[in-house]
Amino acid sequence: MTPGPTHYATARITTLQSCFDLFITEEIIQLLLENTNLHGRRFVTDWIDFDSTDIQAYIGLLILAGVYKSRNESTRSLWDVENGRSIFRTTMSHRKFKLLSSTLRFDDRMTRPARYMHDKMAAFRTIWEKWTHRLPLLFNPGQDVCVDEQLVPFKGRCRFRQYMPSKPAKYGIKIWVTCDVTTSYAWKLQIYTGKSPGSPAEVNQGKRVILEMTEGLQGNTVTCDNFFTSYRLAEELLKRKMALVGTIRRNKPELPPQLLQIKHRALLSSLFAFTKTHTAVSYVPKRGKNVLLLSTKHREPAVSDTEKKKPVIITDYNRCKGGVDNLDKVCVIMLQLHTHLFLLHNAFIIQYILCIYNQCCSFVKEGKNILFIFILTA
Repeated sequence: MTPGPTHYATARITTLQSCFDLFITEEIIQLLLENTNLHGRRFVTDWIDFDSTDIQAYIGLLILAGVYKSRNESTRSLWDVENGRSIFRTTMSHRKFKLLSSTLRFDDRMTRPARYMHDKMAAFRTIWEKWTHRLPLLFNPGQDVCVDEQLVPFKGRCRFRQYMPSKPAKYGIKIWVTCDVTTSYAWKLQIYTGKSPGSPAEVNQGKRVILEMTEGLQGNTVTCDNFFTSYRLAEELLKRKMALVGTIRRNKPELPPQLLQIKHRALLSSLFAFTKTHTAVSYVPKRGKNVLLLSTKHREPAVSDTEKKKPVIITDYNRCKGGVDNLDKVCVIMLQLHTHLFLLHNAFIIQYILCIYNQCCSFVKEGKNILFIFILTA
Protein backbone atom coordinates (compact mmCIF):
# COMPACT_ATOMS: atom_id res chain seq x y z
CA MET A 1 0.00 0.00 0.00
CA THR A 2 1.16 3.53 -0.74
CA PRO A 3 1.49 5.35 2.62
CA GLY A 4 -0.82 8.31 3.19
CA PRO A 5 -4.43 9.14 2.34
CA THR A 6 -6.04 6.48 0.18
CA HIS A 7 -7.37 7.08 -3.31
CA TYR A 8 -10.86 6.56 -1.88
CA ALA A 9 -10.29 9.53 0.43
CA THR A 10 -8.59 11.94 -1.96
CA ALA A 11 -11.18 11.30 -4.68
CA ARG A 12 -13.94 12.50 -2.35
CA ILE A 13 -12.30 15.62 -0.97
CA THR A 14 -13.35 18.96 -2.42
CA THR A 15 -14.00 21.11 0.66
CA LEU A 16 -13.31 21.08 4.41
CA GLN A 17 -16.87 19.86 4.90
CA SER A 18 -16.25 16.88 2.65
CA CYS A 19 -13.16 16.04 4.74
CA PHE A 20 -15.26 16.00 7.88
CA ASP A 21 -17.98 13.95 6.21
CA LEU A 22 -15.50 11.18 5.44
CA PHE A 23 -15.30 10.42 9.16
CA ILE A 24 -18.55 11.66 10.69
CA THR A 25 -20.76 10.41 7.88
CA GLU A 26 -24.39 11.20 7.16
CA GLU A 27 -25.25 7.73 8.40
CA ILE A 28 -23.67 8.51 11.79
CA ILE A 29 -25.44 11.88 11.97
CA GLN A 30 -28.78 10.22 11.27
CA LEU A 31 -28.11 7.58 13.93
CA LEU A 32 -27.49 10.33 16.49
CA LEU A 33 -30.58 12.22 15.40
CA GLU A 34 -32.88 9.22 15.49
CA ASN A 35 -31.91 8.05 18.96
CA THR A 36 -31.58 11.52 20.50
CA ASN A 37 -34.99 12.64 19.29
CA LEU A 38 -36.50 9.32 20.35
CA HIS A 39 -35.12 9.76 23.86
CA GLY A 40 -36.24 13.40 23.99
CA ARG A 41 -39.83 12.61 23.03
CA ARG A 42 -40.05 10.04 25.81
CA PHE A 43 -38.51 11.97 28.67
CA VAL A 44 -38.55 15.73 27.94
CA THR A 45 -41.70 17.86 28.18
CA ASP A 46 -42.49 20.00 25.12
CA TRP A 47 -39.70 18.37 23.15
CA ILE A 48 -38.81 19.84 19.75
CA ASP A 49 -36.87 17.53 17.43
CA PHE A 50 -33.28 18.42 16.56
CA ASP A 51 -32.14 18.28 12.94
CA SER A 52 -28.84 17.43 11.28
CA THR A 53 -27.73 21.07 11.36
CA ASP A 54 -28.09 21.10 15.15
CA ILE A 55 -25.96 17.95 15.47
CA GLN A 56 -23.25 19.29 13.19
CA ALA A 57 -23.23 22.62 15.02
CA TYR A 58 -22.95 20.80 18.34
CA ILE A 59 -20.00 18.73 17.10
CA GLY A 60 -18.36 21.86 15.73
CA LEU A 61 -18.62 23.61 19.09
CA LEU A 62 -17.08 20.63 20.88
CA ILE A 63 -14.13 20.65 18.49
CA LEU A 64 -13.79 24.42 18.82
CA ALA A 65 -13.77 24.16 22.60
CA GLY A 66 -10.92 21.68 22.22
CA VAL A 67 -9.05 24.12 19.99
CA TYR A 68 -9.42 26.73 22.77
CA LYS A 69 -8.10 24.14 25.29
CA SER A 70 -11.23 24.54 27.41
CA ARG A 71 -11.00 21.15 29.06
CA ASN A 72 -11.62 22.45 32.60
CA GLU A 73 -13.62 25.51 31.61
CA SER A 74 -17.34 25.53 32.35
CA THR A 75 -19.69 25.83 29.42
CA ARG A 76 -21.30 28.84 31.11
CA SER A 77 -18.02 30.76 30.80
CA LEU A 78 -17.77 29.84 27.11
CA TRP A 79 -21.18 31.43 26.54
CA ASP A 80 -20.55 34.40 28.84
CA VAL A 81 -21.36 37.74 27.20
CA GLU A 82 -18.35 39.59 28.60
CA ASN A 83 -15.62 36.96 28.94
CA GLY A 84 -16.84 34.19 26.65
CA ARG A 85 -16.41 33.66 22.93
CA SER A 86 -19.01 35.09 20.61
CA ILE A 87 -18.99 32.15 18.17
CA PHE A 88 -20.55 29.90 20.83
CA ARG A 89 -23.42 32.30 21.48
CA THR A 90 -24.07 32.92 17.79
CA THR A 91 -24.08 29.19 16.92
CA MET A 92 -26.64 28.06 19.50
CA SER A 93 -27.94 29.10 22.89
CA HIS A 94 -26.41 27.73 26.05
CA ARG A 95 -29.75 26.20 27.01
CA LYS A 96 -29.96 24.31 23.73
CA PHE A 97 -26.38 23.09 24.07
CA LYS A 98 -27.05 21.76 27.57
CA LEU A 99 -30.28 20.11 26.42
CA LEU A 100 -28.51 18.33 23.56
CA SER A 101 -25.68 17.29 25.88
CA SER A 102 -28.09 15.73 28.37
CA THR A 103 -30.24 13.92 25.80
CA LEU A 104 -27.62 12.74 23.32
CA ARG A 105 -28.05 8.99 22.73
CA PHE A 106 -26.55 6.40 20.41
CA ASP A 107 -29.09 3.61 20.79
CA ASP A 108 -32.66 2.91 21.86
CA ARG A 109 -32.59 2.88 25.64
CA MET A 110 -35.65 0.64 25.87
CA THR A 111 -34.06 -2.22 23.93
CA ARG A 112 -30.66 -1.89 25.58
CA PRO A 113 -31.12 -4.29 28.54
CA ALA A 114 -31.59 -7.28 26.24
CA ARG A 115 -28.50 -6.35 24.25
CA TYR A 116 -26.47 -5.74 27.42
CA MET A 117 -26.82 -9.40 28.33
CA HIS A 118 -24.52 -10.34 25.45
CA ASP A 119 -22.63 -7.09 24.74
CA LYS A 120 -21.07 -4.73 27.29
CA MET A 121 -20.77 -2.10 24.55
CA ALA A 122 -24.46 -2.25 23.66
CA ALA A 123 -24.97 1.46 24.42
CA PHE A 124 -22.69 2.57 21.57
CA ARG A 125 -21.71 -0.57 19.65
CA THR A 126 -23.36 0.52 16.39
CA ILE A 127 -21.84 3.98 16.17
CA TRP A 128 -18.42 2.71 17.24
CA GLU A 129 -18.32 0.12 14.47
CA LYS A 130 -19.61 2.55 11.86
CA TRP A 131 -16.83 4.97 12.75
CA THR A 132 -13.87 2.61 13.22
CA HIS A 133 -14.78 0.81 10.01
CA ARG A 134 -13.84 3.96 8.10
CA LEU A 135 -10.38 4.50 9.58
CA PRO A 136 -8.49 1.99 7.39
CA LEU A 137 -10.51 3.05 4.35
CA LEU A 138 -9.08 6.57 4.45
CA PHE A 139 -5.39 6.14 5.26
CA ASN A 140 -2.61 3.65 4.54
CA PRO A 141 0.05 3.36 7.26
CA GLY A 142 3.71 3.58 6.37
CA GLN A 143 6.47 1.01 6.83
CA ASP A 144 6.44 1.26 10.63
CA VAL A 145 3.35 0.72 12.78
CA CYS A 146 2.99 0.63 16.54
CA VAL A 147 0.49 -1.44 18.50
CA ASP A 148 -0.13 -0.35 22.07
CA GLU A 149 -2.83 0.31 24.64
CA GLN A 150 -4.43 3.70 25.16
CA LEU A 151 -6.38 4.71 28.24
CA VAL A 152 -9.08 7.29 27.54
CA PRO A 153 -9.85 9.01 30.89
CA PHE A 154 -13.35 8.22 32.14
CA LYS A 155 -14.73 7.94 35.69
CA GLY A 156 -18.42 7.47 34.91
CA ARG A 157 -20.43 4.28 35.13
CA CYS A 158 -19.11 1.66 32.77
CA ARG A 159 -19.00 -2.14 33.03
CA PHE A 160 -15.59 -2.34 31.41
CA ARG A 161 -13.83 0.67 32.92
CA GLN A 162 -10.22 -0.22 33.69
CA TYR A 163 -7.89 0.79 36.49
CA MET A 164 -4.32 1.26 35.30
CA PRO A 165 -2.11 2.79 38.02
CA SER A 166 0.78 3.31 35.61
CA LYS A 167 -1.29 5.74 33.51
CA PRO A 168 -1.73 9.42 34.49
CA ALA A 169 -5.54 9.18 34.42
CA LYS A 170 -5.59 5.76 36.18
CA TYR A 171 -9.30 5.16 35.38
CA GLY A 172 -10.75 4.97 31.90
CA ILE A 173 -11.56 2.97 28.79
CA LYS A 174 -8.70 0.81 27.52
CA ILE A 175 -8.36 0.69 23.76
CA TRP A 176 -5.93 -1.33 21.68
CA VAL A 177 -4.53 0.93 18.94
CA THR A 178 -2.66 0.23 15.73
CA CYS A 179 -0.96 3.50 14.94
CA ASP A 180 1.08 4.75 11.99
CA VAL A 181 4.42 5.84 13.45
CA THR A 182 5.03 8.79 11.12
CA THR A 183 1.65 10.52 11.49
CA SER A 184 0.22 8.94 14.68
CA TYR A 185 -2.87 8.07 12.65
CA ALA A 186 -4.98 5.44 14.41
CA TRP A 187 -5.45 2.84 11.68
CA LYS A 188 -7.38 0.34 13.78
CA LEU A 189 -9.04 0.49 17.22
CA GLN A 190 -10.46 -2.16 19.53
CA ILE A 191 -12.05 -1.46 22.90
CA TYR A 192 -11.11 -3.90 25.66
CA THR A 193 -14.26 -4.94 27.51
CA GLY A 194 -12.67 -7.46 29.87
CA LYS A 195 -13.28 -11.17 30.12
CA SER A 196 -16.78 -12.59 30.15
CA PRO A 197 -18.23 -13.42 33.60
CA GLY A 198 -17.35 -16.94 34.66
CA SER A 199 -14.83 -17.48 31.87
CA PRO A 200 -11.15 -18.26 32.62
CA ALA A 201 -8.43 -15.68 32.12
CA GLU A 202 -7.33 -15.34 28.50
CA VAL A 203 -4.06 -17.05 27.60
CA ASN A 204 -1.66 -15.37 25.13
CA GLN A 205 -3.79 -12.25 25.01
CA GLY A 206 -0.90 -10.16 23.68
CA LYS A 207 -0.42 -12.44 20.68
CA ARG A 208 -4.13 -12.47 19.92
CA VAL A 209 -4.35 -8.66 20.08
CA ILE A 210 -1.37 -8.09 17.77
CA LEU A 211 -2.63 -10.54 15.15
CA GLU A 212 -6.10 -9.00 15.16
CA MET A 213 -4.84 -5.41 15.16
CA THR A 214 -2.48 -5.97 12.21
CA GLU A 215 -4.86 -8.01 10.08
CA GLY A 216 -4.83 -6.62 6.55
CA LEU A 217 -1.25 -5.32 6.73
CA GLN A 218 1.70 -6.79 4.86
CA GLY A 219 5.34 -5.77 4.58
CA ASN A 220 5.21 -3.58 7.71
CA THR A 221 7.35 -3.61 10.83
CA VAL A 222 5.30 -3.91 14.03
CA THR A 223 6.66 -2.30 17.20
CA CYS A 224 5.20 -3.29 20.57
CA ASP A 225 6.16 -3.55 24.24
CA ASN A 226 6.85 -6.58 26.40
CA PHE A 227 3.18 -7.25 27.10
CA PHE A 228 2.82 -8.48 23.52
CA THR A 229 6.27 -9.68 22.41
CA SER A 230 7.00 -13.39 22.19
CA TYR A 231 8.86 -15.77 19.91
CA ARG A 232 5.62 -17.37 18.71
CA LEU A 233 4.15 -13.97 17.84
CA ALA A 234 7.25 -13.10 15.82
CA GLU A 235 6.97 -16.40 13.97
CA GLU A 236 3.31 -15.81 13.15
CA LEU A 237 3.99 -12.28 11.90
CA LEU A 238 6.75 -13.58 9.63
CA LYS A 239 4.22 -15.92 8.03
CA ARG A 240 2.14 -12.82 7.31
CA LYS A 241 5.23 -11.06 5.85
CA MET A 242 5.62 -8.63 8.74
CA ALA A 243 8.59 -7.99 11.01
CA LEU A 244 8.49 -7.50 14.79
CA VAL A 245 10.55 -5.24 17.04
CA GLY A 246 9.70 -5.25 20.72
CA THR A 247 10.91 -5.44 24.28
CA ILE A 248 10.52 -8.87 25.82
CA ARG A 249 10.09 -10.05 29.40
CA ARG A 250 12.99 -11.92 31.00
CA ASN A 251 10.74 -14.86 32.02
CA LYS A 252 10.16 -15.92 28.41
CA PRO A 253 11.50 -19.48 27.97
CA GLU A 254 12.83 -18.78 24.48
CA LEU A 255 15.53 -16.42 25.77
CA PRO A 256 19.00 -18.00 26.10
CA PRO A 257 20.31 -17.84 29.70
CA GLN A 258 23.43 -15.94 28.61
CA LEU A 259 21.28 -12.86 27.89
CA LEU A 260 19.86 -12.88 31.40
CA GLN A 261 23.20 -12.84 33.22
CA ILE A 262 24.47 -9.28 33.75
CA LYS A 263 26.40 -9.63 37.00
CA HIS A 264 29.84 -9.36 35.39
CA ARG A 265 28.79 -7.38 32.32
CA ALA A 266 30.30 -3.98 31.57
CA LEU A 267 28.06 -0.91 31.58
CA LEU A 268 26.68 0.08 28.14
CA SER A 269 27.56 -3.37 26.79
CA SER A 270 25.38 -5.32 24.37
CA LEU A 271 25.09 -9.07 23.90
CA PHE A 272 23.36 -10.50 20.83
CA ALA A 273 21.83 -13.89 20.07
CA PHE A 274 20.72 -15.03 16.62
CA THR A 275 18.60 -17.64 14.90
CA LYS A 276 17.91 -17.82 11.17
CA THR A 277 15.04 -15.35 11.50
CA HIS A 278 15.29 -13.77 14.97
CA THR A 279 17.68 -11.47 16.79
CA ALA A 280 17.68 -10.96 20.54
CA VAL A 281 19.77 -8.37 22.37
CA SER A 282 20.63 -7.66 25.98
CA TYR A 283 21.76 -4.13 26.81
CA VAL A 284 23.03 -2.89 30.18
CA PRO A 285 22.32 0.87 30.42
CA LYS A 286 23.24 1.03 34.12
CA ARG A 287 24.27 -1.28 36.91
CA GLY A 288 21.66 -3.94 37.68
CA LYS A 289 19.39 -3.12 34.72
CA ASN A 290 18.94 -5.42 31.73
CA VAL A 291 17.03 -4.26 28.64
CA LEU A 292 15.90 -7.16 26.45
CA LEU A 293 14.52 -6.89 22.92
CA LEU A 294 13.50 -9.29 20.18
CA SER A 295 13.57 -8.42 16.48
CA THR A 296 12.94 -10.14 13.17
CA LYS A 297 13.93 -7.00 11.27
CA HIS A 298 17.59 -6.69 12.28
CA ARG A 299 20.21 -9.25 11.28
CA GLU A 300 23.45 -7.52 12.36
CA PRO A 301 24.91 -6.83 15.84
CA ALA A 302 24.95 -3.12 15.08
CA VAL A 303 25.54 -0.58 17.85
CA SER A 304 25.06 3.19 17.52
CA ASP A 305 28.11 5.45 17.74
CA THR A 306 26.49 7.66 20.37
CA GLU A 307 27.76 8.08 23.92
CA LYS A 308 25.41 5.42 25.32
CA LYS A 309 26.30 2.87 22.61
CA LYS A 310 22.73 1.65 22.25
CA PRO A 311 22.06 -1.24 19.86
CA VAL A 312 20.35 -0.19 16.64
CA ILE A 313 17.44 -2.43 17.62
CA ILE A 314 16.81 -0.21 20.66
CA THR A 315 17.13 3.06 18.74
CA ASP A 316 14.62 1.78 16.17
CA TYR A 317 12.30 0.67 18.96
CA ASN A 318 12.49 4.07 20.69
CA ARG A 319 11.82 5.84 17.40
CA CYS A 320 8.68 3.82 16.64
CA LYS A 321 7.27 3.17 20.10
CA GLY A 322 6.20 6.81 20.55
CA GLY A 323 3.42 6.64 17.94
CA VAL A 324 0.60 5.93 20.39
CA ASP A 325 2.22 8.09 23.10
CA ASN A 326 2.12 11.07 20.73
CA LEU A 327 -1.50 10.23 19.98
CA ASP A 328 -2.22 10.40 23.73
CA LYS A 329 -0.69 13.88 23.96
CA VAL A 330 -2.88 15.18 21.16
CA CYS A 331 -6.00 13.60 22.65
CA VAL A 332 -5.31 15.31 25.98
CA ILE A 333 -5.35 18.67 24.22
CA MET A 334 -8.74 17.93 22.71
CA LEU A 335 -10.37 16.48 25.86
CA GLN A 336 -12.46 19.56 26.46
CA LEU A 337 -15.89 18.27 27.49
CA HIS A 338 -17.15 19.50 30.82
CA THR A 339 -17.78 17.00 33.62
CA HIS A 340 -21.54 17.01 33.24
CA LEU A 341 -21.26 15.42 29.80
CA PHE A 342 -19.83 12.27 31.37
CA LEU A 343 -22.76 11.65 33.66
CA LEU A 344 -24.25 9.50 30.91
CA HIS A 345 -22.82 6.05 30.51
CA ASN A 346 -22.75 6.18 26.75
CA ALA A 347 -21.59 9.79 26.41
CA PHE A 348 -18.02 8.50 26.32
CA ILE A 349 -18.07 7.65 22.65
CA ILE A 350 -18.85 11.12 21.32
CA GLN A 351 -16.13 12.54 23.55
CA TYR A 352 -13.65 10.08 22.12
CA ILE A 353 -14.66 10.65 18.51
CA LEU A 354 -14.39 14.41 18.78
CA CYS A 355 -11.35 14.80 20.99
CA ILE A 356 -9.18 13.16 18.34
CA TYR A 357 -10.41 15.12 15.33
CA ASN A 358 -7.82 17.52 13.86
CA GLN A 359 -4.93 15.40 15.19
CA CYS A 360 -3.04 15.65 11.96
CA CYS A 361 -3.45 17.53 8.69
CA SER A 362 -1.99 16.24 5.44
CA PHE A 363 -1.69 17.99 2.12
CA VAL A 364 -2.27 15.88 -0.97
CA LYS A 365 -0.92 17.31 -4.20
CA GLU A 366 -2.34 16.25 -7.55
CA GLY A 367 -0.86 18.40 -10.28
CA LYS A 368 -1.52 22.01 -9.32
CA ASN A 369 -4.38 21.25 -6.98
CA ILE A 370 -3.82 20.97 -3.24
CA LEU A 371 -6.51 19.00 -1.40
CA PHE A 372 -6.80 19.31 2.36
CA ILE A 373 -7.58 16.17 4.27
CA PHE A 374 -7.99 16.19 8.01
CA ILE A 375 -7.00 12.82 9.36
CA LEU A 376 -9.14 11.58 12.22
CA THR A 377 -7.04 9.68 14.72
CA ALA A 378 -7.82 7.90 17.77
